[in-house]
Amino acid sequence: MENSLGQDSNPAHGSFDKSRVLNVKPLRTLVPIFPSPSNASSSSNSQGGAPFVSVSPSGPFPPGISSFYPFFFSPESQRFPEQNLQTPAAGVPAVPLNSFRTPTPRDKATTNGIAGSSRRSKKGLTNDDGYSNSHQINFEVNETDAEDGSQDRKTRSLKKKKKGKQGGGAAAAEVDVDAIANDILKSINPVVFDVLNQPDGGRDSVSYTLMIFEVIRRKIQQIEDLKDGNPGVARRPDLRAGTIMLSKGVRTNSKKRIGAVPGVEIGDIFFFRMELCAVGLHAPSMAGIDYMSVKFSQEEEPLAVSIVSSGGYEDNTEDGDVLIYSGQGGANGSDQKLERGNLALEKSLHRGNEVRVIRGLKDSTNPMGRIYVYDGLYKIQHSWVEKGKSGFSVFKYKLVRLPGQPEAYMTWKSIQQWTEKSTSRVGVILPDLTSGAEKVPVCLVNDVDSEKGPAYFTYCPSLRNLKPANPIDQSAGCNCTGGCRLSNFSCSCIQKNGGHLPYSVNGVLLDLKSVIYECGPSCQCPPNCRNRVSQGGLRIRLEVFKTKNKGWGLRSWDPIRAGAFICEYAGEVIDNARMEELGVENEDDYIFDSTRIYQQLEVFPSETEAPKIPYPLYVTAKNYGNVARFMNHSCSPNVFWRPVVRENKHESDLHIAFHAVRHIPPMTELTYDYGIVLPLKAGQRKKKCLCGSAKCRDYFC
Repeated sequence: MENSLGQDSNPAHGSFDKSRVLNVKPLRTLVPIFPSPSNASSSSNSQGGAPFVSVSPSGPFPPGISSFYPFFFSPESQRFPEQNLQTPAAGVPAVPLNSFRTPTPRDKATTNGIAGSSRRSKKGLTNDDGYSNSHQINFEVNETDAEDGSQDRKTRSLKKKKKGKQGGGAAAAEVDVDAIANDILKSINPVVFDVLNQPDGGRDSVSYTLMIFEVIRRKIQQIEDLKDGNPGVARRPDLRAGTIMLSKGVRTNSKKRIGAVPGVEIGDIFFFRMELCAVGLHAPSMAGIDYMSVKFSQEEEPLAVSIVSSGGYEDNTEDGDVLIYSGQGGANGSDQKLERGNLALEKSLHRGNEVRVIRGLKDSTNPMGRIYVYDGLYKIQHSWVEKGKSGFSVFKYKLVRLPGQPEAYMTWKSIQQWTEKSTSRVGVILPDLTSGAEKVPVCLVNDVDSEKGPAYFTYCPSLRNLKPANPIDQSAGCNCTGGCRLSNFSCSCIQKNGGHLPYSVNGVLLDLKSVIYECGPSCQCPPNCRNRVSQGGLRIRLEVFKTKNKGWGLRSWDPIRAGAFICEYAGEVIDNARMEELGVENEDDYIFDSTRIYQQLEVFPSETEAPKIPYPLYVTAKNYGNVARFMNHSCSPNVFWRPVVRENKHESDLHIAFHAVRHIPPMTELTYDYGIVLPLKAGQRKKKCLCGSAKCRDYFC
């Protein structure tokens, strides 16, 4: 320790002069003494030692001196990565494509530093996205992946990550994620950027942003799966995708606002906190309270704009129209203070402004994950302070939902009651339309009129091939007895899919390839192999329901995430001769025709070109079929199809699988594009389209 006693600073025992005041300095201000070099004569110091050097923990560092653990980031970035992913300053435009790059940790100006967010963290609790708050302070963490909910058993330090050390998997060499992201962004339809650059977003802007996020996130996950030969290892591709998008200005609604966010509808669902940031619904990626400064007269006040309630705090969420929300702070066993987010909520109580409420609910398919539901606008009615379970003071806020808004959270509560059979489903005709043919029952419901059900048909869960065709190519299938893994370089199914598995560990389609190659009867892998997603039947709870003007339709009790498998198109396979016999006067409304022209996803026109079907496939579900026969047409569909080839050396095994275009909330009708036949033939019947989409083309055929 430095002091002011001078050179002779060691008084004799018992003779210390207590009148002299020590000039005590904090340890962080003391300069380290580096050991003398081996060649003392080379030093300019007369004592033969190296000179005193004062170095800031974050640098810059003189020649010969390197950063020391854990100070290899700037002071602002001494937090778990997710904490740094705040929104860029309001009004940041999308930057030119040729300037895309991933920011270094010191590029904090574009990814960090937004004022007006507060982290609701408390010792022993989880943050609002379901992850332990230990992630915020530890530099060596067992990361939890929001996609899989799996735990990485191999502890990896951030320092190792910076050095770029990779395991010896199928792709041990470091992959340039930034270059891949640039390629994805360059493949986007230029019209999309025109929409994103508008000062206020709209429905298209929000949809485009979320679709771009999903494509980048899935591609990063596919790359990460190759590392260490360990598919599904938790590396948080959602955070990396969000960082890339926010740093490059690929987002919408960047300006904070009170009230509704353009293009975000009540009931919309999100599977990642970064999605909330990207569409402008809730700026901080970890904090539960988002707020902004508003000027009144000569003073500025913080006002809350949105909150996330996801079960990490002592919130009362039982009432669908009332939320008792706990304040932020009180970490390390202390009383909460009226500051930051708490102060903003208190000011909003007195000012009476609207606050957006996002409810985080458990994902039934992922024990570690959350699904975020935008529940609309609330007003704060009352606030008080009470003792929490920890024994310390906690701020409480009573928020009441504004009347006249569409149901969102209450829809989830209703489905929960139907599941628990505490209330009955109104209008149920049959509890299981499939008569046990599927593992999951499909409810038949009519709460519109008195019709008792659709025309008679026989339910079958898959295809009925009347005339088996010759195999597309001779294949003995894979020999992965324990299931296909990326570490098995010789797996023929992985090779046919371009060196990747087409699905994530929880069955989400990872890319938009024209044809998916699944394992089949010729393969030795078990039925639960990761590459047999479309063969396991229904996984989500569907219901066939009577629509108001389109006959019968299909919807789901469960939330469906973008890329998730929904069902296949089942029925009888018919040949070319039978299709020609039906002719232009074909009255069969249940034919799936793979040769039609289908509208592709407009964001990535080059990536979603018409599926290259191995050979024409015609399926009629008029007499035999499954739930897919009830999916109605839409010119702006939320479902798309892909051909799936299952490895079979005896006969061609081609199927049609439906996947979600985007996240689909519960009780939302499922639709796909029926396609059109070109050129139109004389006498060909056009069918009027009733989809109601803003992009409706008025007919399909």
